[in-house]
Amino acid sequence: MAKITFVQPDGTAQTVEGEPGMTVMEVAKTHLIEGIEAECGGACACATCHVYVDEAWRGKTGTPEAMEEDMLDFAFEVRPESRLSCQIRITPELDGLLVRIPEKQF
Repeated sequence: MAKITFVQPDGTAQTVEGEPGMTVMEVAKTHLIEGIEAECGGACACATCHVYVDEAWRGKTGTPEAMEEDMLDFAFEVRPESRLSCQIRITPELDGLLVRIPEKQF
């Protein structure tokens, strides 16, 4: 299990656990994390699971591939730390991951 902390725009945080192999989006949906809509169900076909990866974790989560970058063009307030949570797969190395949820997804 890996612990992931989701921080809402108002600063409230919720830490939940996810199994290796799941995506951050799947963990968020399983635990009913507000602000992660995931309208496409994780197919990388929308930007409604947009998150900001904390600076300390950016190296471990990797960089977006071309398809994800294309979808991020549809997200609001994209930053260098923006990722689609459906594209971040949980590994034991991501135990403690911290992501922030944008104020607006669509």
